[in-house]
Amino acid sequence: MKTHKGYAQVIDSEGYRANVGIIICNQADQLFWARRIGENAWQFPQGGIQGNETPEQALFRELNEEIGLRSEDVQIMGCTQSWLRYQIPKRFLRRHMKPVCIGQKQRWYLLRLVGEEDKVYLNNTETPEFDHWRWVNYWLPANEVVPFKRKVYRQALDELAPLLLQPIVGNQFTGCVKHR
Repeated sequence: MKTHKGYAQVIDSEGYRANVGIIICNQADQLFWARRIGENAWQFPQGGIQGNETPEQALFRELNEEIGLRSEDVQIMGCTQSWLRYQIPKRFLRRHMKPVCIGQKQRWYLLRLVGEEDKVYLNNTETPEFDHWRWVNYWLPANEVVPFKRKVYRQALDELAPLLLQPIVGNQFTGCVKHR
């Protein structure tokens, strides 16, 4: 395990870091799209899974750390049924850290914002991830994210899109298959 943001991160035997991806939609089925601080790079919130937590626990920790939302502000609509993987371009690899992380394996969650959007707070930690956010069309992120993440974004959006077409009555979310 290595540490990132002070947390023990899970890197599997193939070099992929376990991670959660967070797609938040509003009542108009637009998606939360955030700009990385100090860059002109936009992405969904995401973050590593600690060695002692489930993907759902990591989801809510990252949701709060990165954008200030709590579990009561969102409803889980569903998640991808398997890990989606991407490799980090060689120029971004941190070879001095052991074990070397060659990419991410992500479980993606689709959430509906049920609280007020004014609860979004990007400065919830000493080292914020984002400096701006906006609502966008469902398919825009698959084309606007950095190129090495596009395939994973398309896979996640394709798999989760049908959930926006189904009415949610109460809390129908029954959990996701947990793989580590």
